[in-house]
Amino acid sequence: MTDASRGSNLEFENEQPQMSLGKAVARNLATTTKTQPQMQDITPRWLLKMLPWVDVVGGTYQVNRRLTYTLKDKRVSFINTGAEVRVIPQELSELPLLQGFEDRKVLNALAERFVQQEFASGEAIVEEGQPVDRVLLIAHGKVNKIKAGKYDEEALRAILADGDYFGDQAIAESQDTWDVTLRAITRCTVLVLSQQAFQEVLNQSEALQTQVDRFRAKLRQPQDKNNQAEIAISTGHTEETELPRTFVDYDIAPREYELSVAQTILQVNVRVADLYSEPMNQTEQQLRLTIEALRERQEYEMINNRDFGLLHNADLKQRLFTRTGPPTPDDLDELFSRRRKTHFFLAHPRAIAAFGRECNRRGIYPQATEVNGQKVQAWRHCPIFPCNKIPITKERTSSILALRVGEKHQGVVGLHKTGIPDEYQPSLSVRFMGINEKAIISYLISVYYSTAVLIPDALGVLENVEIGL
Repeated sequence: MTDASRGSNLEFENEQPQMSLGKAVARNLATTTKTQPQMQDITPRWLLKMLPWVDVVGGTYQVNRRLTYTLKDKRVSFINTGAEVRVIPQELSELPLLQGFEDRKVLNALAERFVQQEFASGEAIVEEGQPVDRVLLIAHGKVNKIKAGKYDEEALRAILADGDYFGDQAIAESQDTWDVTLRAITRCTVLVLSQQAFQEVLNQSEALQTQVDRFRAKLRQPQDKNNQAEIAISTGHTEETELPRTFVDYDIAPREYELSVAQTILQVNVRVADLYSEPMNQTEQQLRLTIEALRERQEYEMINNRDFGLLHNADLKQRLFTRTGPPTPDDLDELFSRRRKTHFFLAHPRAIAAFGRECNRRGIYPQATEVNGQKVQAWRHCPIFPCNKIPITKERTSSILALRVGEKHQGVVGLHKTGIPDEYQPSLSVRFMGINEKAIISYLISVYYSTAVLIPDALGVLENVEIGL
């Protein structure tokens, strides 16, 4: 017998006989414990949870407001060729002075007379007390709007940025001097139209003169601090005094919000539904995950849609900029103070992390608050909910939203329609579409929704929030 054969027999003799059923064979007779199908895209969807929902019976929601004279409405857009920046002539009609003015020849003449100027960080663009002699369009950069205080200390009034403008109202009223100082925070590109150049075009155009006269008359109409038509009231009189006559004027063309829709067709093979629905119903699981995806898309649209999304419907007076870049406690305080009540903030998780770093740097540790049994970060006892639907730009900036919600508070509301045919969830329907020749079952899944901002200060946005790496 060779050494090799003796070794082989030794190994065989040392093997232990099998004492029990092997696990590979046993699994053939066992039912494994399974989870439901998982999906990574599911998020908390705090916006959908926290918004009060209004049932829109007719499919359209009309927001009636008092008549408001909007003097500052939109931003101006520009085009550039290399370092040369020009204002788009039609965009000049966004200035309150030229709002609604459509004479392209005149707008072109005005646009051609704007001169590009560059300002370094810290440089004054205009100084308080200097003569008003120009219209300013901020093409790029950030600008501090500063007003001297009672004892000549500087007080920050606002931050202007890309697309903002200044001086058009003053130049129309022939105001003598600037009442504020504009100082560049970053390097700024500004387009300047001198009063002399404006006057040259004005002297050549009767249509522009009519527009300016109409604007001046509009400024003389009685308004309250919110630019609404004033309600005349008399107070403090003791004698028989003739009381003022008044009425509450309404906006003649109130905004109407129509419900939007997100839809998809779910297809399920009949054989799969019949043979593989134990222990979990395949159709129900397919339906559950499809609805989750639709709800995620719904929240995304409610934030980003250009027609009714919150980011695009915030009033420009409610759009703020950070003082330094990252979101600081001072920035959130400013955002918080712009409305009589703030119910919650909404921010991308990375923006929340950036805010936390700024708090740590100052030795501030915000307390968490409990909402629906979950603890979330808060500021001034106001919860900050994470929402990854808020976009992050390629420059690594994002936005933070502050909301007051509910019809009772004249806030932001969600819109939907309940009681629709084949309703599976509120305002979501699942309709059987039939079975085709390949034995595929089809279901049409539809969800109807929108958002509405009842008055401008219900929604505020802190823009250009730097989140770092």
